[in-house]
Amino acid sequence: MEKEFLVTQEGYENLEKELEELKTVKRQEIAERIKVALGFGDLSENSEYDEAKNAQAANENKIAELEQKIRYARIIDESEIDTETVQVGNIVKLHDIEFDEDLEYTIVGTTEVDLSQNKISNESPIGKALMGKKKNQIVNVEAPSGVIKMKILSIKK
Repeated sequence: MEKEFLVTQEGYENLEKELEELKTVKRQEIAERIKVALGFGDLSENSEYDEAKNAQAANENKIAELEQKIRYARIIDESEIDTETVQVGNIVKLHDIEFDEDLEYTIVGTTEVDLSQNKISNESPIGKALMGKKKNQIVNVEAPSGVIKMKILSIKK
């Protein structure tokens, strides 16, 4: 059995939207490319046809991957999220002790990671270190550069 993964309602809806786009618009575009490429004749030297078939295979793989994710997704119930301990769905403010700077991260499931918006996975090194911890606790984050000490300043949702 596949392991379930956590996702917010918004993240789940985005997965469904992307899947629908790939199944309709993208499939149609690729089918069109294949049709055009077939019109060029000899398939043995037809790079347009090869590229279109590769795109088709990649699209079908992505569709299968998204269907799998949707099948095993567990949507986080917003009302179950509390701010006593860090969990998926929380916004956590941290103080990096070594660099003396404050950081803020939103803890999300693996499919919703967006570093440009400081959304980190509960399975990332920082996410793992924070899960289940409380305000004012100091956590040790195992990073490639070594252990980073961080203090949890606040937990909110």
